[in-house]
Amino acid sequence: MSRPVDREFPEIDTNVAHAARVYDYLLGGTHNFAVDRAAAHAQLEAMGQELEESRADIRANRSFLGRAVRYLATEVGVRQFLDLGTGIPNEDNVHAVAQEAAPDARIVYVDNDPVVLAHAHTLVKSTPEGAAAYIDGDLTDPPTVLKRAGATLDLTRPVAVLLVSLLHLVPDEADPYRIVAGYVDALPSGSYLVVTQLTKDIRPEAMARLEQSAPPDARYAFVMRSHAEVSRFFAGLELVEPGVVTVDAWHPDEPAPADADPIPFYCGVGRKP
Repeated sequence: MSRPVDREFPEIDTNVAHAARVYDYLLGGTHNFAVDRAAAHAQLEAMGQELEESRADIRANRSFLGRAVRYLATEVGVRQFLDLGTGIPNEDNVHAVAQEAAPDARIVYVDNDPVVLAHAHTLVKSTPEGAAAYIDGDLTDPPTVLKRAGATLDLTRPVAVLLVSLLHLVPDEADPYRIVAGYVDALPSGSYLVVTQLTKDIRPEAMARLEQSAPPDARYAFVMRSHAEVSRFFAGLELVEPGVVTVDAWHPDEPAPADADPIPFYCGVGRKP
């Protein structure tokens, strides 16, 4: 069962770079504008990285999401997913991956980017057995998001909370640990947390330059976090092996080449006891 998108489309500002559209461009998507492509290339120049190198990193992050969702749906039987900071839809959206493994899976997407909202109709296509819905909302307000998500999800049963390529856009002053705990603490035992986060533990000089590279008028900025800082998001949870690792090292479909550089995204999957 699909649910309608719940808001009128706002005007899209094509003169200011948006993180979701920059990410879409780096994934090879087409839902972006000249200002977003310019911001992406400024980031690449700051890092000293070619476009295809950056796209390989972004795709590795996206591939982790697919593997994590597939693992949760097939290996541990999760049937409900709350995808925070959804981003612009792609062909491998959470509902497509989850419902391929479990047709009765239920998914709620959450974002507050007007471009994501404009394409949200593609996110609410579901199998008849399952459900998919989109919430245009502020993910830094867990009680409100969860209340609205409860129209589609049964919050008395386990839910997988997905924060993929999002937390490095949340500044320290917004207290990302409080935000994450606001979701995890409200959900029952057997729920899961899935996180990816940029780090400068890997390629430190390039990633430090990326941290400072967002255009001054952009509506986003990067906050890099260390292995210890990313691990802190999983405090009180049971980490799925191999723990907090780079995205290419978490349950890879095939071993990475021996000479491959680690991807500067940490990731982890944790279960609430």
